[in-house]
Amino acid sequence: MMQFVSTRDPQERAGFSAALSRGLAPGGGLYMPQEWPAVSSAALAPGESLATLAAKLIVPFAEGDPLAASMAEICRQAFNFSAPVVPLDGDHLSVLELFHGPTAAFKDFGARFLAAALGRMPRKSTRPLKILVATSGDTGGAVAAAFHRQPGIEVVVLFPKGQVSPTQQQQLCCWGDNVLSLAVRGSFDDCQALVKEAFADPDCKRRWELSSANSINLGRLLPQAVYYFAASLAIKARTGAAPAFIVPSGNLGNATACVWARRLGAPIGQVVLAHNANRTVPDFLEHGVLRTRPSVTTLASAMDVGNPSNLERLRAMYPDIADLRTHLSAVSIDDGAIRARIRADHEHYGAIWCPHTATAAEAYARMDPAHRQAGPWVLVATAHPAKFRETVEPLIGRPVPVPESLELLFRRPARFTEIDGTMAALRSVLEG
Repeated sequence: MMQFVSTRDPQERAGFSAALSRGLAPGGGLYMPQEWPAVSSAALAPGESLATLAAKLIVPFAEGDPLAASMAEICRQAFNFSAPVVPLDGDHLSVLELFHGPTAAFKDFGARFLAAALGRMPRKSTRPLKILVATSGDTGGAVAAAFHRQPGIEVVVLFPKGQVSPTQQQQLCCWGDNVLSLAVRGSFDDCQALVKEAFADPDCKRRWELSSANSINLGRLLPQAVYYFAASLAIKARTGAAPAFIVPSGNLGNATACVWARRLGAPIGQVVLAHNANRTVPDFLEHGVLRTRPSVTTLASAMDVGNPSNLERLRAMYPDIADLRTHLSAVSIDDGAIRARIRADHEHYGAIWCPHTATAAEAYARMDPAHRQAGPWVLVATAHPAKFRETVEPLIGRPVPVPESLELLFRRPARFTEIDGTMAALRSVLEG
């Protein structure tokens, strides 16, 4: 039976279902595979549906677990929209579009997989299951959409008041029913700290069965590794070369999924992390000293993270900083450069980037030309630009087309509760 171990205590282990339902390991650690399953590249054909590929990749992680028998059905439910690889500059540069799901962000993949999996787990506890999710913009909307009206599960979304775009706030707050949206007076880091504190709080654990749908949850990362595997197989088949990926990065869940895909055998070359003005990871890789700090508000709001959780997983994989540097590099892009890149690439390619995708595009533009020619390169487009119309439209001088999925969310009434960033305030609303 496949086991998962805590990054903070190798003696703390859990099976697949337990790791997904707990979210966070006891002691605050994050679950990692105890061993990496062997994946046969010959069994993975380029062009397979995402659902088919996902089942093949994820089933070994669920070996011996009751969910293994339902994995094909879970993946069909979760991966029912595409993640196309769109050429931008011949074979040299492509875009992996991850915004074709119901909330127009990459987090739809992991959220829907987690909802499909948790919904099939038999529950022994009679306590209410509450999913706590801290969000810097997109995670909360994806989780709310995936779990909305799912029987027996309540979702509590915590987002930093005034630090998400109006479109993001609408999709965080338009659900009602079993979804409670909380505007926290503080930063994303404050929201994330509240979630972790709730998991450690004896009273909360006694009263409710708690789980998380942030990228600290194993059930978010494994499905995200699938689209990196699929994209790399497709590009390798087309070009004969293993592509390199530039990943917009905040809490490092998406970046960790890319690294996991490569560890499983995906033909992936370099992995470059494109951060906004929150420089924790670029500075760590450059100087070798981890200095977390309060997050800085930027245009790329979903990446406004000063203490990224999944750095713990990456350091568990590569404890030596020199080894980590051979597997990852990182750059920091400020708001001025994000604005300039949105304008420039719209003029040059006709592309429309959200601010997060623009960080990846700017990282590519800054590379030495010889380095770019060593591609193929893939820009990871993490959100649809319509979610950031207030920023993007003045820069490109025209309206951004809005996908139908977002139009539907805009029509729903929105509601939220404003709270202080304290455990007492959170406990008060959880008690109802």
